[in-house]
Amino acid sequence: MHLPRQLGPLHDLPDTPEAYDAVLADVTEQALARLTPEGNLEHPDCLDDIGDTSLGITSLLALNWQRGKDPRLPEAVNRSLAFHLRERVYTEDNPGYPNLKVRDSGLPYARYTLAAGAHPIGDWPSTVWALLQAVNVLDLADGLVEDGSRAQLLDVARGYWRWLTEATFFNPQEAGNQAIGCVVGGLMLAAHLPGPERESVRQRALELYADEIRAHRVRDRGFLLPPEHGGAYDNNYGPISLSFLAQAHRISGEEIFAEDGEALARYIDARLTNGGFDNGGPRYSEQHSAFESVLGLRYFGSRIGSDLGRYRGDSRWARHAVKEDGGVDGHFAWMLVWQIQDTTPWHRTPSTEPARHQLRSGAVSVAFDSHMTPAVVEADGTYYLPAAVDRQHGFGPVVDGFVFCRPMGRVRVRDVRTGGLVAKLVTKPVVGRDHVLRHVRSLYVTDGASLWMTVAVERLPGTPYLLAGLPYAEDDGDRVRRTAEARVASAGELRLTHPESAGAEHFDARSETTQELAAFALAEDPRGYGNPDEGWRHLVSSTALEAEPVPDAPEGLHVFAVRYGPGGEFTPAFEYGADGLTVRTEAFTAVIGDPAGDAQGEPELTLRA
Repeated sequence: MHLPRQLGPLHDLPDTPEAYDAVLADVTEQALARLTPEGNLEHPDCLDDIGDTSLGITSLLALNWQRGKDPRLPEAVNRSLAFHLRERVYTEDNPGYPNLKVRDSGLPYARYTLAAGAHPIGDWPSTVWALLQAVNVLDLADGLVEDGSRAQLLDVARGYWRWLTEATFFNPQEAGNQAIGCVVGGLMLAAHLPGPERESVRQRALELYADEIRAHRVRDRGFLLPPEHGGAYDNNYGPISLSFLAQAHRISGEEIFAEDGEALARYIDARLTNGGFDNGGPRYSEQHSAFESVLGLRYFGSRIGSDLGRYRGDSRWARHAVKEDGGVDGHFAWMLVWQIQDTTPWHRTPSTEPARHQLRSGAVSVAFDSHMTPAVVEADGTYYLPAAVDRQHGFGPVVDGFVFCRPMGRVRVRDVRTGGLVAKLVTKPVVGRDHVLRHVRSLYVTDGASLWMTVAVERLPGTPYLLAGLPYAEDDGDRVRRTAEARVASAGELRLTHPESAGAEHFDARSETTQELAAFALAEDPRGYGNPDEGWRHLVSSTALEAEPVPDAPEGLHVFAVRYGPGGEFTPAFEYGADGLTVRTEAFTAVIGDPAGDAQGEPELTLRA
């Protein structure tokens, strides 16, 4: 089976003016055929996330008219705008909405679903989305929108902003993408307001960003990130937040948005594999966005000098939202407008700067979590996740179900590049169940085709083995296919094991399911509401690669050595001397210094091809 929402890299989408003209032409033909006598442009199958959709298509028609002056469009734009103003602007409180601070305010808002009280919890983001569609139409209104409708739309947009920032609690879903989107809406609205009101709205938007978003950033992998649905980063919504930060910087020039956008971009770059696969998140751990993320990945990829467009998007939504029949839906249409207006080119080559939480070269990458344990290993087009044993997850030596990967003290890292090789040495102090502190030294070396992992640790009790990953997925053209196979060699005996028990707490890679679905099965709430990262932490066991120690390790050490990806015979040699542990493989010789490190306690590593 294939992962349903990680398809082609986003930077493979043509982004020339001609390509965008073709997208807008297709939207136009669909919209003109769909336009009802009342002016409705909603997809007939649209039920949820409906409050902004007709207005979104109106904005795309307005953009197309500004680019090509199609004579059919003024009437369609004005008729559909009248529909939104007449039929999709609500001023009576939605029964059951729990986040009001002021009842019966009479301020306009948009509904997530049209029926009163049917699903009111979604009205806050739907109103943000409607505000963004409205300000885009205002930006594109010159020579197109009738004066009366333009004035009415501005008044509604002003009311949306007040409902979001006065009548309700701000960001009630604790969703960074929604909150930053609201700030962008305020900044864009301000440009259409008269002098004193303009500055007041602009300052309020900046204050909300500073006090309600930036002050609540969450640290992960060394970066401070906008909080997203109770976590730090979500594979679907994180890049969308990046797009909102890009637009905020484009329209305001405020350096705070560039600074925070670059931090989020570097974080995404560090965790994203060469092939564009990634997983993890508090809302959708494997669902990837598409056109909604192009602006941010392109804009900030250029600023940090890296190929963020390798992110595998859900290319069914490559250009705009669609329904099951492929028909255009206006949800999030502002993202298409902005990416057309922005002319930043894709940066298509990897960053050359070492990143603490990433090892990357050629077709190999390792993304490390906050404890410097691999979160995803990529080699030869195959992706390995941390395996689970006795409720513990990670990569590392295992003794009696205890995984030696959680540090008890400072984790030290040394990066080396030489002769076409890229290496990272990670030294962790870990305390086992015997209460003994040991130094787990993990060396990762790649030539861009294969990955060598060598783990050395002071002698362990019992019969240890190395937990070397869960083979999970592999590249398959513009898709990612689930797998349970691995191309891995080991200096000691290697085995691929599968859970002996059944049930949601045990993940068998041979089963036809995904990590996200398995995680939701363990979460407290169902998909769309639950936290898959939290659910996955309840996993008891999984398919796992288990590598025995090398048989001839130096005295006083256990050493494990595996190679991911292609290669011939794998017979590494090890010896301990005055300079430390020497590792010899078919591709390199490395010397891992004493665990005490150099004069500053930093790990020492020498490497030669």
